Amino acid sequence: MLTLADLLQALTGLRPASAGRVLTDAVLDSRQAIPGCLFLALEGEHVDGHDYVSQAFANGADVALISHPVEGHHMTLDLRGGKTVEGPFTYPLCVLVDDGLKALQDVAAFWRRQLPDLRVIGITGSVGKSTTKEIVAEVIGQQYTTLKNAGNFNNEIGLPLTVLRLTPGHQRAVLEMGFYVAGEIELLCGIAQPVVGVVTNIGTVHAERAGSQEAIAAGKAELVQALPKDGWALLNYDDPMVRAMASQTQAQVLYYGLNSEADLWADEVEGLGLDGIRFRLHYQGDSYHLRIPMIGRHSVHTALRAAAVGITEGLSWPEIIEGLGFGHTQLRLMAVRAEGGALLLDDTYNASPKSTLAALNLLEELDGRKVAVLGDMLELGPYEKEGHYKIGLRAAEVADEILTIGPRARDIARAAREAGKKVEEVTELENADQAVGILRTRLHPQDVVLVKGSRGVHMDNIVPELEAVR
Repeated sequence: MLTLADLLQALTGLRPASAGRVLTDAVLDSRQAIPGCLFLALEGEHVDGHDYVSQAFANGADVALISHPVEGHHMTLDLRGGKTVEGPFTYPLCVLVDDGLKALQDVAAFWRRQLPDLRVIGITGSVGKSTTKEIVAEVIGQQYTTLKNAGNFNNEIGLPLTVLRLTPGHQRAVLEMGFYVAGEIELLCGIAQPVVGVVTNIGTVHAERAGSQEAIAAGKAELVQALPKDGWALLNYDDPMVRAMASQTQAQVLYYGLNSEADLWADEVEGLGLDGIRFRLHYQGDSYHLRIPMIGRHSVHTALRAAAVGITEGLSWPEIIEGLGFGHTQLRLMAVRAEGGALLLDDTYNASPKSTLAALNLLEELDGRKVAVLGDMLELGPYEKEGHYKIGLRAAEVADEILTIGPRARDIARAAREAGKKVEEVTELENADQAVGILRTRLHPQDVVLVKGSRGVHMDNIVPELEAVR
C-alpha cells in the first residue's frame, strides 16, 4: 500500500528513511476519513477541502495534502517551490504543495509505476462506459484480483484517487475514462498506463463543450494512441468513427460488433424484455449461444466488449460466459411498480440520443400500453435540435402516449406529432412535478412507463414519487 515515503518521493524525488507509515486510503471527503488515511484538501467550485482538514484528522487521517496553510495542531511539511524535507515526522501531518490537484496526479502516476505487473484496462466512449466497466470487471474478476473505479470516478480527480487504492495484490484494474476537453484522456492515460483500451461509440454527449462529433472522436482516440505495441485496442466495428481509430494506435486491434467482418461478433440477437437478451456469439470459427440478464438489445455490445477483454486477458470461454451472467447486478435501468400496478422503467442516470433510442427499443419489447416520459437531453451542442427530433420520431413509433419535459424536449413533441401522433397523445410539460401529477391520474395497471432524460431537469424525481410504498 502507499506509504508516506512514496508520497514524498513522488513530490520531491527523494525518499526519507523515516517515512514508512502506510496510508490506508485516500479520500476527498473528510467524513470518509479512516484511521491512517490520506486526506486530499482540494479546492472545489463550491467547497474548499482545506476547511475540513481538522475534521479529517479528528476522524483518524494521518496526512493531509494541502495547497495553502491551515490552522491546527499539526506538523506541516512545506514542499512549495521544490523544497525537500527530512524526518522525523509527527502525526497528524500536513504536506503543503503548490498545486493540490497536480500533486494528486503526480503521486498517482508514481504509485502506478510501482506496480509493473498490473494490467490496466481503460474504457471510454460516449455511451455505455460505466456499464461496460462493471461487466468487464465481473468477467475478468473470474480469474484476477480486480479493482474498478467506483461510481463516476472517471476524471482528473477520481481516476488518480482510484489508482492510489491499488495494492501489489491487484492483478487488473478496470478504469473508466471520461472526456470533456482535448488532452483529458491523454492525461488520464499518463497516470494509469493502460495496456488494453476499449472504445464504446462516438455520440453527441458533451458536444456542447467539445464542439463536434469529430472533436469528441479525437478526444476518445487519445486512449488508443496511448497504448503500447503489445497492448490491445478493442474497437466497435459498427461505429465508423471508432473503427477508424485502428489507424491511430500501435497496439493490436480487435474489432467487435454485429457485423461478420468484425473479429468478435454476434447475430440472432433477441430482446427478452426484462428477462435479458439472447444471441449467438462468434470468434475464430467457434460459436456460442448465450442468454444473459442484461436488459435491451443494445446490451449485446456491452457483452461483446466484456468478452473481448476476457479474450485479451486469457480467460476461457466458460469463465467469460459465467462473468457475463452477473450482468444483472450492474443495471442502471431500474424496473419498479407504481402504486396502481403500472411498470415503471427508471433510466434517468443520464440521457443522450443513443441511450434514449436504446431505452425506447426496450420499451417496444415489453407488453402493455406504452408511455414514454422524455425530458431534455443536455450538452448536445449543435446536435441539440436534431437529437431531440430523432427521439420524437422513434417515440411516435413505440409509445401510445408521450409526455415531454423541458424546453428542448418540445422538439420531441413536435416530431411525434409530425410523425402522426394525435394531439391528445402528446403532452408538453415544463417540469417533472407536472409529470408526476399527470401520471398519477392516467396510469393503469397494464401500463409500461419509460422515464428517460437528463438529471438536470430532475427526471430522477419522477419514479420515486410514483413507486408503490412497500
